Amino acid sequence: MKPYYTIPAVCGLIGTLASIQAAQIDVFNDAALGQTRWPPKVQQISNAFHNQLEIPVVFYVLIALALITQQTDTIFVVLSWLFVLSRLAHAFIHVTSNNVRYRGPAYLVGVAVLMAMWISFALSILIA
Repeated sequence: MKPYYTIPAVCGLIGTLASIQAAQIDVFNDAALGQTRWPPKVQQISNAFHNQLEIPVVFYVLIALALITQQTDTIFVVLSWLFVLSRLAHAFIHVTSNNVRYRGPAYLVGVAVLMAMWISFALSILIA
């Protein structure tokens, strides 16, 4: 499976889990009034899902540019997988313990890897 397919697949799984747990409330009356009416666990999963729509968007742009310009190499692919694994770890921590002491480093690893990917991409463009 390609790294850029993994994050949307996981987000879909998280959304499905949230939908299953949402059966605890009246979706048409209570949940329609806002996110605060959902049970805390569903809100936590929803927040994790929304978080996957922030930094990964920058990853998707980079992947699109790298595929268009054909500026990928083994290091870029390895960094892509490291980014995906860091996001999976971040999402897992977010929907389980939600401990910021562990979630923060997972987030920072993902951001650092993404920065390294952008630098690698920029250098490959400049050298080409």
